[in-house]
Amino acid sequence: MTGGFGGKSRASVHFPFAAVVLVALIGFLRIAMQHWRQGSVLIGVALVLAAVLRALLTNEQAGLLAIRSRAIDILLYGGLGVVIVVVAMTITRGPF
Repeated sequence: MTGGFGGKSRASVHFPFAAVVLVALIGFLRIAMQHWRQGSVLIGVALVLAAVLRALLTNEQAGLLAIRSRAIDILLYGGLGVVIVVVAMTITRGPF
């Protein structure tokens, strides 16, 4: 079954967003399991993944990751992801 953009299946159009959400959900699960540093890093990694996918894919392929212009999306996804990872790594108390 084809549909969506350029004859691609619906699933392939939503795969980038689903991959980012999956990593973020694993991060939230780790936070719920009292491993907040690991979970925070995973959430940051999810945002960096979103930035990388947004940079590599066209607007049609990026699907729900394409919110604003490509440059703004990459800057905001990547910047926020890096900040979250750095803050999670620099806090010394708690398990990693």
